[in-house]
Amino acid sequence: MPLPAQEDLPDLARRQRQVADLVTVALDALLPRADGPEQRLTEAMRYFALGPSRRLRPFLALEAARMWDLEERAVLRAACALECIHLYSLIHDDLPALDNDDERFGRPSLHRAYDEAVAILAGDALHSAAFEILSHPDTHDDPEIRCELVSRLARAAGAQGLAGGQTIDLLAPADDLGATARMQRLKTGTLMAFAFEIPLCLARAPDAERTALLHFAQDLGLAYQIVDDLTDEEADTDVLRRRSDPRGHGPIGGAKVNFVTLFGRDAASERVGILATQCLKHLDIFGRRARYLRDCVDFVLGRRA
Repeated sequence: MPLPAQEDLPDLARRQRQVADLVTVALDALLPRADGPEQRLTEAMRYFALGPSRRLRPFLALEAARMWDLEERAVLRAACALECIHLYSLIHDDLPALDNDDERFGRPSLHRAYDEAVAILAGDALHSAAFEILSHPDTHDDPEIRCELVSRLARAAGAQGLAGGQTIDLLAPADDLGATARMQRLKTGTLMAFAFEIPLCLARAPDAERTALLHFAQDLGLAYQIVDDLTDEEADTDVLRRRSDPRGHGPIGGAKVNFVTLFGRDAASERVGILATQCLKHLDIFGRRARYLRDCVDFVLGRRA
């Protein structure tokens, strides 16, 4: 069935909650269950994947898809694949070798709820599940489109995307602005950009629209990350402080290095405003069709309130 028209939508906060519920139900059906020796692995996958989550990336994919009146089923399946990659990255981020976080979304992180080995394997299995979902004929009847989605998500998750950004996060000097900007673009921006790649691929959008929407995604992703940093900076630093391992990964005994720690709150907030303006400018090519995404800019970046 086609996605509902804008005039039939509830407010965006309610719409996001609806999408979150929709994605959770879809993941429940897509993720494996097992009664054999591998049951502990599938239980761990489901504990993390079906637990609390904003589902922001699927929400953006579904909202952008309205510009082309795309069928919900294909967008939703591809968005679930994207969410699996995002979830895998969070599981691995929380591990002692990386950020060493004990909680995620108000619950024990996966390596605390289970153990480190199971958490690593659950992340690996979610990574694989993403490509199993995308490559299945139920996602789209055209194998070329499925292959394009697989290729673009693989790139977004790999050394030139998420994994590369995580590496920069571990190794870059604390005062290196260029490295920090590249880290944010790869670690956060590439997966957010794939949310928009989904409708672009499914709609076979022309090059001009692809360029505009991916520039929108890049600026929105960076602004979102700065807002996230501002939100974290306002919270209890004793709770949110990142720990360093004995090799010196991460700032010792302090907050994670980001645009707020480099420039301060006022300059970081000003940068969010500039990026938000740029986001709206990128949407001019779509005219009224982009009314959904224009509303999303304020909604996504205003989540500190």
